Amino acid sequence: MSRLLARWTRFYGANPLHLLIVLACFALTGYVAVQLLAEPLLVRIVIWFAAAVILHDLVLFPLYAAADGALTRAMHTRSPGNRPLVSPVNYIRVPVLATGLFLLLFLPGIIQQGAPTYLAATGQTQAPFLARWLLLTACLFAASALLYGARLACAYRQARRRALDAEPED
Repeated sequence: MSRLLARWTRFYGANPLHLLIVLACFALTGYVAVQLLAEPLLVRIVIWFAAAVILHDLVLFPLYAAADGALTRAMHTRSPGNRPLVSPVNYIRVPVLATGLFLLLFLPGIIQQGAPTYLAATGQTQAPFLARWLLLTACLFAASALLYGARLACAYRQARRRALDAEPED
C-alpha cells in the first residue's frame, strides 16, 4: 500500500486527498456557476466582479505593494547599529490590513448607503458606523503597539542577559 501511495505521489505530485479536495472544489464551483446562469442579475454580478478585480489588481495592489516595499526598505536600510532588535514591519502590516478589511465591511454604513432601508429595518441610524470603525482602528493599533513593546522588552532582556553572560569574569 505504501509503495502504491509513493508511486501516486511521484506521479501526481501530492497526496490523493489533495486530488479529492480539488475535485470537490471544482464541483462546488460548477454548482455555483449553474446557479448563477439562472440569475436574472448575472450581467450586473459579472460587471461588479470584473470591476472589483480590475480595481484591486490594477490600482490597489500596486499601491499597497509600493507602501509595503517602502516600509520594509525604511526598516532594513538603517545601519546595523541603528536597527531595532525586533522589526516593527509586521506590527504595522497587521493592523493596517485589518483596518482596511474593516473599512470594506463598514463602508456602506460609513457613507450611509441605504440609510432609509437601514432605518426602516433596525430603527437606528448609520451615524455610529464611522466612530465604531475609528475606535476599532485605534484598538487594533494600540494592541499591536502593546505587543510590539512586549516583544521589544523581551528582546532587550535577552540581549542584556547574553551581554552579561559574555562578559569575562575577573
